[in-house]
Amino acid sequence: MTTSRGARLVRQVRAGVGEAVLATMVAVVVVAVGLVAFSLVQWPAFNSSNVVRALTTVGQVAAVALVAGSIALLRLRRSRWLAKLLSWAGISAFVTVTLGMPLAATKLYLFGISVDQEFRTEYLTRLTDSAALRDMTYADLPPYYPAGWFWFGGRVANVLGMDGWEVFKPYAIGSIAVAAVVSLVLWTQLIRADWAVGVTGAATAVAVTYAAPEAYGAVIAILLPPVLVLAWGALYRPAEITRRGAAQTGDADDGSPRTAGGWGAVLGTGLFLGVAAAFYTLYFAFAVFTVVLMAVVAAGLGLRARYAARTPRRIATHTGESPEPVGSAGQAIGAPLLRLIVMGVIAALIALPVFLPFLARMLDRPALQSGGAFHYLPEAGSELPLPMVHFSLLGALCLIGVVWLVMRASSSRRAQSLGLGVVAVYLWSLLSMLATAAGSTLLSFRLEPVLLVLLAAAGGFGFVEGARAVYQALNEPARFRWVAIVLATAGALAYCQDIPHVLGPEITTAYTDTDGDGNRADQRDPSAVKHYRDIDDRLRAQTGREPSENVVLTGDTTFLAYYPYFGFQGLTSHYANPLADYAARSAEIERWSELDTPDELLDAMAAAPWRAPDAFLFRSSGEEYTLRLAADVYPNDPNVRRYTVAFPAKLFDDPRFTTTEIGPFTLVVLNR
Repeated sequence: MTTSRGARLVRQVRAGVGEAVLATMVAVVVVAVGLVAFSLVQWPAFNSSNVVRALTTVGQVAAVALVAGSIALLRLRRSRWLAKLLSWAGISAFVTVTLGMPLAATKLYLFGISVDQEFRTEYLTRLTDSAALRDMTYADLPPYYPAGWFWFGGRVANVLGMDGWEVFKPYAIGSIAVAAVVSLVLWTQLIRADWAVGVTGAATAVAVTYAAPEAYGAVIAILLPPVLVLAWGALYRPAEITRRGAAQTGDADDGSPRTAGGWGAVLGTGLFLGVAAAFYTLYFAFAVFTVVLMAVVAAGLGLRARYAARTPRRIATHTGESPEPVGSAGQAIGAPLLRLIVMGVIAALIALPVFLPFLARMLDRPALQSGGAFHYLPEAGSELPLPMVHFSLLGALCLIGVVWLVMRASSSRRAQSLGLGVVAVYLWSLLSMLATAAGSTLLSFRLEPVLLVLLAAAGGFGFVEGARAVYQALNEPARFRWVAIVLATAGALAYCQDIPHVLGPEITTAYTDTDGDGNRADQRDPSAVKHYRDIDDRLRAQTGREPSENVVLTGDTTFLAYYPYFGFQGLTSHYANPLADYAARSAEIERWSELDTPDELLDAMAAAPWRAPDAFLFRSSGEEYTLRLAADVYPNDPNVRRYTVAFPAKLFDDPRFTTTEIGPFTLVVLNR
């Protein structure tokens, strides 16, 4: 890059980052004000009243009105900064009211503390307790799952003085809102501002519906469409093949560049890939797969353009004219390859601090328990997702998106980039199905939200361009624009007010699960979780140590999600650190349960290759203490088999143990 081009790159980055920071500040304020306002009223439970549904609809209409006002100002070319503020406020308000209002009467997020949300809450609790990168369950191990989203959540919890489980809801909603407005800022740098607002609104609505339960995944999914457009602009630059494209690439007659030559796009793509790696490994791998696919396609198109230019060159040579210079085959391949490498270096620099502790430990122990995280194949993972054939508003939007992608594939770089993203999803899905023959999967079913967001963005473009084409075909009738506006508004409101219905099971679980305070938000009797606070108090008193200094063996692993104790064994092997020897630990626990005396148990615990438990948290069952373990039974669906291990009470009938009955639990603490 020349100095002038480098200066332009700096200016582009500075302007984009500055606007993104302002948008983030607006989103944070909107989310904070909204959630605090919701918390001031004692609302009825979502699953027992329609009051919060009604208020959610009102809030959504208000948010859509803000977005519509922003689009109107942009189209009228008035009050540009006011339009931006309205768009940022409208998008973030939509996320806040759509997720925050239905959850206003509970402290838990979507899916409560159940299913996958348990280990996510456990991870956030761990990183709230300490900023050090530690495994969510196992003592003395570095984290295996990316800590980025959870680490920032822990810092938010520390600033607000909240527990990890309690900060999960506001942090999840806030991070999705921030991702949405940052996506809008990025779209605005790439396309017309009014189109950017509409497309971001469509993509955000779909992401909130289908990606929000996995909040850190929703953040990446919302940002992915504009980043793919950015990446394609960095990798495929046909005008640079010949000097004839100098005006398009920004090269002036005097040789001074007018643009950053695509290097701003390289930097932006690399930053996104780094953040994706630090947040969500699967989406990072898919993003890399897509960007590499783009690079291959860009190189192929570059070679085709080079060979297509041979005929005009031969004619010019034959007639004695000066032929246009054409780049070499090496340039056609090398240019996207170089940019791809730079993206990879930038991503690695960002992601390395997150993964370095695990990689360093892995060097000492290269033999890992492999495959557990990929051992899941639900029915959705055995079929190709085809949302465009579903008879629904979303299906119609996706169908419009598919039509637009096909019709504009040769003329629109937006269609090319989003189309390659859609193709990548289907290729990944086929590879995932093929991987089942090798006893694993690529978890392709988790990419369905990504596909829906990509098609929603394409559908937004398709609707706008299709409406314009119809308008021109009908000889531009005066009222047609109002017809398009009414249809778009009606469709948007109909879809938005249905989101709480789609998320009904997830919202209901947030009300029926017992939170860390021992309460159920639906005002019904809490589960045994209500005893966790007493258990925590006893553990602190009897061990004399903080929770993070103790290892607890228990089958009630939600206890580890609410309090930052380390566990001797995790929820399932699918979420366990590969360095933890999940299967061997389970076998050792079973062996301990078969011993006869306290001395034998203590000797076996001392001889174990892992840090031994400081305490046991059992369920009481007559003369036995029980806990439940899990075994991987893939390829069956469900892929987990639960079974009970019973310890004879006599194993702990010794002064070296302190036994306490707490509700249905038996707490056994090793006296050290």
